[in-house]
Amino acid sequence: MDTKLTDATDIAATLLDRFGPRSVLTDPADTLRYRRDWHGDVEGSAVAVLRPGDTAEASAMVRFCAEHGLAVVPQGGNTGLVLGALPTSARGHVVVSMERMNRIRGIDAADFSAVVEAGCVLAAIKEAGEAEDLFFPLSLGAEGSCQIGGNISTNAGGINVLRYGMTREMILGLEVVLADGTVWNGLSTLRKNNSGLDLKQLFIGAEGTLGLVTAAAIRLVPKPSRVETAFLALADRNDVMALYALARRECCDLLSAFELVPPEGMMLAKEADPTLALPTIAAAPAYALIDVSATGSLDLKPLVERFFELAMERGYVTDGVLAASEAQAADLWQIRDGMNEGQAKRGVHLRTDLSVPPSKVAAFIEEGMQEMALRLPDCLPVAYGHVGDGNIHFNVLPPAGIPREERDAKLALAKKVLNAIVDRYHGGISAEHGIGRLKRDDFAARRSPVQQEILAGIKALLDPRDLFNPGCQIASPRDGTDVTVF
Repeated sequence: MDTKLTDATDIAATLLDRFGPRSVLTDPADTLRYRRDWHGDVEGSAVAVLRPGDTAEASAMVRFCAEHGLAVVPQGGNTGLVLGALPTSARGHVVVSMERMNRIRGIDAADFSAVVEAGCVLAAIKEAGEAEDLFFPLSLGAEGSCQIGGNISTNAGGINVLRYGMTREMILGLEVVLADGTVWNGLSTLRKNNSGLDLKQLFIGAEGTLGLVTAAAIRLVPKPSRVETAFLALADRNDVMALYALARRECCDLLSAFELVPPEGMMLAKEADPTLALPTIAAAPAYALIDVSATGSLDLKPLVERFFELAMERGYVTDGVLAASEAQAADLWQIRDGMNEGQAKRGVHLRTDLSVPPSKVAAFIEEGMQEMALRLPDCLPVAYGHVGDGNIHFNVLPPAGIPREERDAKLALAKKVLNAIVDRYHGGISAEHGIGRLKRDDFAARRSPVQQEILAGIKALLDPRDLFNPGCQIASPRDGTDVTVF
């Protein structure tokens, strides 16, 4: 029977006594970074932060929470953008941070696989793979702090989806603690296994609502030995998909990344890092940032140069920079990464993660820009992203210094307008960030009755008492607060 949680202090003291100070944090000063979102816009609350050191301890912690009716909010690097790992009710929530479970259990170079714990930082996994001349393709701006467990739980995307797919395509097996503390060990590294349903897929993208991912078997690929990076000035923003189609044909399956960068992005990146070296390139309505990579003895430079020449001949591109060194390539990519930090420095703004069929990307951006100019002319729209897979981050920055109520009204209107355009294009409201708490109402409005019935049935089977991350993805009476931040 559940303990009545009338005294959070007693529960915190019991947790501390049971698992010890290394594994349990209760002081508000110590738990603050786990209770605040990455941008610092929202601060939640929790009875305690639990930090298991291994799978057995994670299991024991979840079992304790189940026995006492405590809701479990799994958390990785806390770099998410939809408040999916934010605890909202101190009365009955604990955060379970995976940061201490950060071991790489093994790398099998001959098998092109590795087994890693959920708290492994993405950059550390990539570095360990490179030491074996292998490559883990998932690449995100937050890879220095995000954790693989969070990447799995959100089915993270990033810049290499074109070639390697989403996180889902990189996962071979999982180890998961279920709602009663039972451990499901599905850490197989088999590539082909049709022995019934692929259970790991239930937990990938579930945002911690069905179980606690503690480890993963991941797929590795040969490390690219050659990479060519280009930053191209488009003659017209609407030419971006024609340029992309040309790149796919001329660069074949060696095209790893194709990103749209607006001119405002360069400004924002420079605001984030005044020392950033921007390329000497003609002013343009938009830019394309492209990576082509290969292993072995293939010479990429002539292939990329030929693509650039064709793009110029066809009028898609007016100017361009082909990186002459790894350092210059890193600076070009820092423009893309720095855009996010620059927007964060501007304060609260609308952050979207929209998807449309790739063939509709240019039309979607054009229509969105027209609507913003018409209905919110004093706001700064910034449309960019992974256009090759149809994923556009169409963000809207309000004027500085306006009252909060006015700001929120403008951002609510911007979201309504953009979501309506997405619906007309039969697109999606979350391409790679997940649903979390921020988008759950928009998600609910777009679920069919059949989809809702299936989702509710899976939740009821795996977490019948709604203990895992209540209020994430789907509204729950166990969730403490409504989230209104954009």
